[in-house]
Amino acid sequence: MLGNSRVPAGGVAVVLFLCRAMSALEVPLDLVQPPTITQQSPKDYIIDPRENIVIQCEAKGKPPPSFSWTRNGTHFDIDKDPLVSMKAGSGTLIINIMSEGKAESYEGVYQCTARNERGAAISNNIVVRPSRSPLWTKEKLEPITLRNGQSLVLPCRPPIGLPPAIIFWMDNSFQRLPQSERVSQGLNGDLYFSNVLPEDTREDYICYARFNHTQTIQQKQPISVKVLSVDELNDTIAANLSDTEFYGAKSSRERPPTFLTPEGSKSTKEELRGNVLSLECIAEGLPTPIIYWIKEDGILPPSRTFYRNFKKTLQITQVSEADSGNYQCIAKNTLGTIHHTISVTVKAAPYWIMAPQNLVLSPGENGTLICSANGDPKPRINWLMNGVPIEITPDDPSRKIDGDTIIFSNVQERSSAVYQCNASNEYGYLLANAFVNVLAEPPRILTPENTLYQVIANRPALLDCAFFGSPLPTIEWFKGAKGSALHEDIYVLHENGTLEIPVAQKDSAGTYTCVARNKLGMAKNEVHLEVKDPTRIIKQPEYAVVQRGSTVSFECKVKHDHTLVPTVTWLKDNNELPNDERFSVDGDQLVVTDVGDHDSGTYTCVANTTLDMVSASAVLSVVDVPNPPFDLELTDQQDKSVQLSWTPGDDNNSPITKFIIEYEDAIHEAGLWHHQAEVSGTQTTTELKLSPFVNYSFRVLAVNSIGRSLPSEASEQYLTKAAEPDNNPTAVEGLGSEPDNLVITWKPLSGFESNGPGLQYKVSWRQKDGDDEWTSVVVANVSKYIVSGTPTFVPYLIKVQALNDVGFAPEPAVVLGHSGEDLPMVAPGNVHVNVVNSTLAEVHWDPVPLKSIRGHLQGYRIYYWKASQRNRRHLEKKILTFQGSKTHGMLPGLEPFSHYTLNVRVVNGKGEGPASPDRVFHTPEGVPSAPSSLKIVNPTLDSLTLEWDPPSHPNGILTEYTLKYQPINSTHELGPLVDLKIPANKTRWTLKNLNFSTRYKFYLSAHTAAGLGSQITEEAVTTVDEVQTLGPRISNFTAAAAETHASISWDYEGPEPVTFYVEFGVAGTMASRQVDIATQGWFIGLMCAVALLILILLIVCFIRRNKGGKYPVKEKEDAHADPEIQPMKEDDGTFGEYSDAEDHKPLKKGSRTPSDRTVKKEDSDDSLVDYGEGVNGQFNEDGSFIGQYSGKKEKEPAEGNESSEAPSPVNAMNSFV
Repeated sequence: MLGNSRVPAGGVAVVLFLCRAMSALEVPLDLVQPPTITQQSPKDYIIDPRENIVIQCEAKGKPPPSFSWTRNGTHFDIDKDPLVSMKAGSGTLIINIMSEGKAESYEGVYQCTARNERGAAISNNIVVRPSRSPLWTKEKLEPITLRNGQSLVLPCRPPIGLPPAIIFWMDNSFQRLPQSERVSQGLNGDLYFSNVLPEDTREDYICYARFNHTQTIQQKQPISVKVLSVDELNDTIAANLSDTEFYGAKSSRERPPTFLTPEGSKSTKEELRGNVLSLECIAEGLPTPIIYWIKEDGILPPSRTFYRNFKKTLQITQVSEADSGNYQCIAKNTLGTIHHTISVTVKAAPYWIMAPQNLVLSPGENGTLICSANGDPKPRINWLMNGVPIEITPDDPSRKIDGDTIIFSNVQERSSAVYQCNASNEYGYLLANAFVNVLAEPPRILTPENTLYQVIANRPALLDCAFFGSPLPTIEWFKGAKGSALHEDIYVLHENGTLEIPVAQKDSAGTYTCVARNKLGMAKNEVHLEVKDPTRIIKQPEYAVVQRGSTVSFECKVKHDHTLVPTVTWLKDNNELPNDERFSVDGDQLVVTDVGDHDSGTYTCVANTTLDMVSASAVLSVVDVPNPPFDLELTDQQDKSVQLSWTPGDDNNSPITKFIIEYEDAIHEAGLWHHQAEVSGTQTTTELKLSPFVNYSFRVLAVNSIGRSLPSEASEQYLTKAAEPDNNPTAVEGLGSEPDNLVITWKPLSGFESNGPGLQYKVSWRQKDGDDEWTSVVVANVSKYIVSGTPTFVPYLIKVQALNDVGFAPEPAVVLGHSGEDLPMVAPGNVHVNVVNSTLAEVHWDPVPLKSIRGHLQGYRIYYWKASQRNRRHLEKKILTFQGSKTHGMLPGLEPFSHYTLNVRVVNGKGEGPASPDRVFHTPEGVPSAPSSLKIVNPTLDSLTLEWDPPSHPNGILTEYTLKYQPINSTHELGPLVDLKIPANKTRWTLKNLNFSTRYKFYLSAHTAAGLGSQITEEAVTTVDEVQTLGPRISNFTAAAAETHASISWDYEGPEPVTFYVEFGVAGTMASRQVDIATQGWFIGLMCAVALLILILLIVCFIRRNKGGKYPVKEKEDAHADPEIQPMKEDDGTFGEYSDAEDHKPLKKGSRTPSDRTVKKEDSDDSLVDYGEGVNGQFNEDGSFIGQYSGKKEKEPAEGNESSEAPSPVNAMNSFV
């Protein structure tokens, strides 16, 4: 951490600082100090004889130490051996045996000494030995022959190497031999067979020894093993071989277990503390024994206990003295149980309780060195000073030895030295160096100035203040420029100077000052702390279940401190994502396409910053339809049942809910599969019911929540025996196609239902009401038989029985049938009609006798028609049919005041019988329909003329008309209703004394003797009597367009209510069209003609005014009938309402016109003479001459929804612009 200007204040640093708090004070390398060994080779150093020997020894000190070596307890003069050199600035030895020399020459015990003026430190005793991988000794291995079921041990006995070899068994093809509960390798390398089988026969059982240090493998000679089966054994004995010549000469019968290793019922085992305890029990027997382990008077530690080699080996890791005791292995098979007890003793090489630590003291101070170790047996403690036993060093009055402790008092500079503590027993030793360095130094702080620490909020923060001084300085911490000393009620002050903030908050950020003091001076240092927001996963990936071949995505949204840059990584099962293009990371999402089974697992999103790490996981389950079942087997085969069993395929992570069994009949329907049965998803066998004479094959489909599997392979075929049919044909019927026959039909049996070869049908019949015997015939390959020469429509009893080569089906059921029908012979009698009203009549008749019907009665049919005086040849007859035996019926929908004729016929399955005599009846008068039309003509100031056409359906003799009318005001309210009676011979009527400029609504209906008929309505307006000085006007029109809409506004002046229409279109279409119309020649000419016409009328009006009196426009138009002033009528509108092919609506609806949708010149009685000033005339821009061009007539309801006033012609013309 030293030298970094920006470091995290948590995480790994916690362990680092706390470890430092427990260690000795570090002396800066620029100060005088005794040597310290920093690196050395292991105590037991096995070298590769093919490479140079490197024995490490590194040390530090001030001044730099010099190095020397001993070998086997005596000084090792490296200058005298040209193959040995010492690495520059180091004590590491390099022995060059690659060029010449042998590793064995340098085998021995080496020890390194590092020395300077302040003392000497020594290394461990390093035992150097070259690795060895010896060959197997040559030996002749005899083939082994033994009986099936005997036990066998194949010895390995590998050569002793250094380090020990790893043993395994393979064949000549370098394939490992399979091992199981029956066959396994022991800890000593031997191969144990609890019992042998014929398949164990082979000639290449080879034991291999692998020496990892030299990367070499040695092999033993192959061992040949032959296992004789019972038949082979008999053949061998017959060839004069003695029973005793076989391996072991043991019985191959079933037997209880016995132990192959260890032998006896008890054994002992010793292991060292910290090692792995391995206990082994291998038993033989038939059947193969199973091994169990228990600890007597105790339990096996669950976290440290492991079973290897099919539970034949028990291993306990990190063994301690508490693991001593008796362990029992139990071998068990069906014939017995055997026990073996292993007594375990755990010894211990020396291990540290407290190793001595370096002491830095100032002159006159006191101190202690403690060397505390334990072991079994208890280790001996020996002290050395500068590598020499302390007993033979000069006395030092400042030093006192008390067992494992050295006490120093009032030390001086000459007391500086390196002390060694050696703790040893028969299982090993420990060696530790610890120096005493007497210095007088003011405080110094070793942590770099202004170090920036960063920590995540709510986590511990550790601020470093590495220091040195002699005497040992005291440390204080301050926050801010003028803060007081921090105390341990909130903070933790460690001995190494580190300040710990247990839970850092945002307000913990700031500048902290560390101050170190001793009697020689003071030092301080500032560090800075930043507290960051924690990284959080705000949207975690979610558990997903997808079908194979689909796409799945996981989302992982991360929120973090804005000053930190997170790195998001996805893992699958805690490993990197597969290097597959199907996996892609897009922003916050991981997408996997074409998902397969191998993609199942746990997907983890890991978000890392420089300060923290968070993760979230989700499980992906890939599901699919099950794999097909397999291994179909038929057992327990009976005549009409069989047992089917199968093995389920993989359910593909979705449990199988059911199995569907299907069958194929190779005799009758080869290639077609039919449903046989369904069973639950937990079953793998079922009994199937079978039919006779079917060559069955079966297949099975598995079903889960995703769908059905593919079918399994078909089972073997199974042909059931033939038997007589179980069923007879169904749907048996007897119906005649002709009056003299009987057609017997049935639904034939399927080939599956035939139950055997030679399927035929026995057809039997006889008359129901006679005493005749059954007549029978046997037919094959048909489903119909015709009996000829039968009487017409006679009941017959019928039955059809199935039979095959084996026999008959059960007796069939008897069915009632009839021979063929013929047309009825008699018509219904006593037909009479009762007229109910003008549109309904009731008809009655007597039934026809059943014998005369000669068939199944279907019903009765009435033919009726309206008499016509004009065309009697082409009468439109109507038919009503009444089902069954009804003897009356209603005739609806008749026309009033009409003459009708009818007859009745009986109907059977063959057709209609003769008609009854015609009956004539008359319908009375009814109310008439509405008048065919109604229009209003010749409107004046106070009168309107109505014209109409009589009803199209008078339904009687018209007696009169009723006319009702009422005014409608500007608010669409109806006035009082006036009722008039008009003679029936009138089709025109003029109403006088009406109000001027008033809308009226008219209701017209006709009368007959039956009453009042439907009415027709119409509306009209009397003409106006004054000038409208101001028409409607639209101004201040504005439009503002946006990307997807437009805002339009305007000001309106004119009468209310009013409806506005906005015309719009795409730029370049409607807009350009409007501009084009205004610039067309025909349009300009039309406007000029209108202007000229108005000018002429104004001149005439002016002349008439000068002469006095009034000039009625109506009379002028009637007299001259000038075409120039006739209405300019379009096909479906008037001049005052512009429209085009795109059906754009006008800005305002036109005024109403008469019901025939034309404008007549008689519609106005206004005079132009009143146009002059100061004269109260009746000219009106909205209703006079120009008004004739301004609107369409629209029919309205009585209440009215629009204004009765016509729009201004000026505005109508403005709509063109």
